[in-house]
Amino acid sequence: MSTKVPQNQEDQEIDLAVISKKIGSFFESVNASIFNGIQFFVRNWVIVLILIVAGFGIGLYFDTKKTYSNEIIVTPNFGSVDYLYSKIDLLESKIISGDTAFLKEIVGIKEPKNLNEIKIKPITDVYNFVKNKPENFELLKLLAEDGDVNKVIEESTTSKNYPFQKIIIDTKKKASEEKLIAPLFAYLNKSDYFKKIQKQVCTNTISKIRQNDSIIKQIDGVLSNFSSATKYSNRSDKLLYNNENTQLNDIIKTKDLLLSEQGTHRIGLIGFDKIIKESSVTMNIEAPKFINGNLKLLLPLVFVLLFVFLNAFNSFYKGQQRKKVSGTLN
Repeated sequence: MSTKVPQNQEDQEIDLAVISKKIGSFFESVNASIFNGIQFFVRNWVIVLILIVAGFGIGLYFDTKKTYSNEIIVTPNFGSVDYLYSKIDLLESKIISGDTAFLKEIVGIKEPKNLNEIKIKPITDVYNFVKNKPENFELLKLLAEDGDVNKVIEESTTSKNYPFQKIIIDTKKKASEEKLIAPLFAYLNKSDYFKKIQKQVCTNTISKIRQNDSIIKQIDGVLSNFSSATKYSNRSDKLLYNNENTQLNDIIKTKDLLLSEQGTHRIGLIGFDKIIKESSVTMNIEAPKFINGNLKLLLPLVFVLLFVFLNAFNSFYKGQQRKKVSGTLN
């Protein structure tokens, strides 16, 4: 027993010495790394300074550079939604390709170089999509049977048919309705095919309003005659009265439906004056700054870290290459 205790103490002393040595070597490696890092920056201070200045300058440029967004809510009438989307896609392709001649001469935009982007997206409005349109409601139910309702609502085959669409135009500087919006809508509404449909739809709607007005006038006459007749009718004839009362309710309901339809038609005519009808225009919304306008601080750090990483990678690669060469020679 007495011989084992000193042996255990000796083993513990050896373990402590090894641990102490490892800790010491760790701190030495840390000190060496810090020294190498300082030496690296001292040796490359010119490059690091250039990267900091360049990063600050580029970041400052983008922080101070303003871009603006212009949003127009529109209603594509007479089934022109696909026509509208194709026109917006065409304009976006012309902006990307830098075809300022087309944008200025064909579209009529006064400052085509001011455009950054144009896009269109639907405004999700399921209520108005199915309102007074039972066929749309049934279609939505049918599509939702095979999948998630929210997914069906958002997918393009459904959302393109919502009554309102939003056109978004990003510009480099502030724009005006006269130079941008007015010529754009003049271009979008320039379609002989849809103008013919527009003319016919307006004619049909006006004709329908006149017919409904005539029917409402006839109903008013019937109600007036009925009111006069009830004053002199035999009040004991309950069977006849009940029968006429039922018919009267049907007539009143018909009149209410016609009046509601008339209101819908008259409101519709207001929007039928254009193929693509704008309902709201919001100009020159200043776009939010990327990472809150701190690029002038972030870019110098990114440039320096990238430079350090590339140097570390280069040193590692060369070191491994030397080891490989020396191993081959041995």
